[in-house]
Amino acid sequence: LGIGRDEAHSRAAAMLTEVGLADRADAWPERLSGGEQQRVAVAAALVHRPDVVLADEPTGNLDIETAGVVTELLDRMTRRLGKTLVMATHSAEVMGLADRVFTVRDGALVETAAS
Repeated sequence: LGIGRDEAHSRAAAMLTEVGLADRADAWPERLSGGEQQRVAVAAALVHRPDVVLADEPTGNLDIETAGVVTELLDRMTRRLGKTLVMATHSAEVMGLADRVFTVRDGALVETAAS
């Protein structure tokens, strides 16, 4: 994606630090908890600095506390990096963090009031 190996490793290490998992960089995925795996996914999504981050139910399989951590992390990091976050969710709590909320109603995308 246009960056060299050393730069990719440097960015990956920095992102793992950002999500609080620098000490788990060498861990196999199956050794990570669900929340840790989701935080790694956030880091991976942002390492190449995309303009838009797409997140499809990023908290769907997490307990409430871990879901809050992952949601806050996505929100904080995309805002800090000046990126757009598009998230699909059924969670009213997650929708409450959004600047804009859209729902699918009768097959059409409709903007609804954000909390």
